[in-house]
Amino acid sequence: MALATTTVKIGRRPGPVTLTDRAAEKVAQLLAEEEGADQLVLRVAVRPGGCSGYSYDMFFDSELADDDVVRSFGDVRVAVDADSAALIQGASLDYKDGLQGAGFHITNPNATRTCGCGSSFS
Repeated sequence: MALATTTVKIGRRPGPVTLTDRAAEKVAQLLAEEEGADQLVLRVAVRPGGCSGYSYDMFFDSELADDDVVRSFGDVRVAVDADSAALIQGASLDYKDGLQGAGFHITNPNATRTCGCGSSFS
């Protein structure tokens, strides 16, 4: 599986999360269905909570902060806030569509523990 590598940095930190080609294609497809898509980024964030301490949050956002880290994967821009960036540095986002269901999956090398739902870690 090839990973997209085009990088745009805002701030001084390297991009914390990488999208696989499948994930970038799916996000681009979802963005195409949104009004004003050219102004939107996929925001990947970490929030306190979940059964393991932190949970992932992903949504389309039209606002960027000065300390956001932004990377481009083709036509898709991904933004991560500075606090979340430290917790998901080196993570990858993939999209799977199969008999067991479809959805995005984050592989985070910093997670020491995850729960069965796949969206909570510590």
